[in-house]
Amino acid sequence: MKRQGHTLALGLRENLAQFTLLVAVNALVGGTLGQERTVLPLLATDVFHLNLYTSSLTYILAFGLAKAAANYAAGTLSDRYGRKPVLVAGWLIALPVPVLLIYGPSWGWIVAANLVLGISQGLTWSTTVVMKMDLVGPDRRGAAMGLNEAAGYLGLAGTALATGYIAATYGLRPGPFLLGAAYIALGLGLSALFVRETRSHAHLEAKSQTRHGLGNLSTREVFTLTSFRDKSLSAVSQAGLVNNLNDGLAWGLFPVLFSAAGLSLGQIGILAAVYPAVWGAGQLATGALSDRWGRKGLIVSGMLTQAVALGIVATGSTFNLWLLAMILLGAGTAMVYPTLLAAIGDVAHPAWRARSVGIYRLWRDGGFAVGAVVSGLVADAFGVPAAVAVVAALTAASGGVVALRMRANDHINS
Repeated sequence: MKRQGHTLALGLRENLAQFTLLVAVNALVGGTLGQERTVLPLLATDVFHLNLYTSSLTYILAFGLAKAAANYAAGTLSDRYGRKPVLVAGWLIALPVPVLLIYGPSWGWIVAANLVLGISQGLTWSTTVVMKMDLVGPDRRGAAMGLNEAAGYLGLAGTALATGYIAATYGLRPGPFLLGAAYIALGLGLSALFVRETRSHAHLEAKSQTRHGLGNLSTREVFTLTSFRDKSLSAVSQAGLVNNLNDGLAWGLFPVLFSAAGLSLGQIGILAAVYPAVWGAGQLATGALSDRWGRKGLIVSGMLTQAVALGIVATGSTFNLWLLAMILLGAGTAMVYPTLLAAIGDVAHPAWRARSVGIYRLWRDGGFAVGAVVSGLVADAFGVPAAVAVVAALTAASGGVVALRMRANDHINS
């Protein structure tokens, strides 16, 4: 099959230039989210003087709901119109976010900014995932997802650290959000001018695939299969939800917990950066390892490691102990994150894989919203450590569901 004078081929080496470009684009997607990780929880308490955790976490609730819906839409739209238009649209939607964050006179403006950011992130991040799956084919899917997620979360971590420094030096606004504005401009330019469409690669792979017998399932059938009917897909979907439930907790409440314990803004920035940095860098190894060792063991081990880390956060009170917890939390998440995505790609037929990825990511990023509500209510009633302990228990239970329900060898047959 040819396109614009080039023969289409599946594989990382065969598509290295486009794959590398998409890795860079996803680093910018992650950095756009990272502009908020250190600063927004402190903006809620120090600038807008929000006392209830359930109130201050409304921005995570808005972000999670919007991103979950956008993930779902991204899969359907990219199958219908192509991947690149969805990616470019996601960047265009992000343009007003830094303006809202910088000039917002009330907390409602910040919530609105996160609603818009959630839509943008759902479209851009989901599309880069699908495009990389399209390019590499089945053989190195775990490695591809590891590279994709590593780029995104290293971008997030570096930006969280940088914005912590900027905020400590120049104040909470506007400095940290100017960095996000630069990311959005660069991401839009690269996506519009240099990224190429990859849907034809998925069509090429689909010709040789017969997973689940048929490749022409309706969106409703794909939703039911991904969410409930297929044991592996449904186990992965619930694990994704719980993973982002605890990430929402870390985003919204950890900086507040650390600040209340007397940590400096610089120390909070370090802790906010270490977790996604270990998460991001670790995925460079764990994605590829899941191709060799299988997906299930890494997912179960990762969820349990996260639960242990959250237990340490709940009982700790010092910078060094919390630093250890952030390293463990990042390591556990690195074991899980690219492996869950690769597991979806293992089972889903290329003809409906983009929709299945979108549905998985709908459940996964719905975890932000669930986490905001659950952790906010528990924190208001019993304190932040109690909220962290509850989420630790939920994370351990999720790992148990994967151990009992997920098939162990889907990747072998993909």
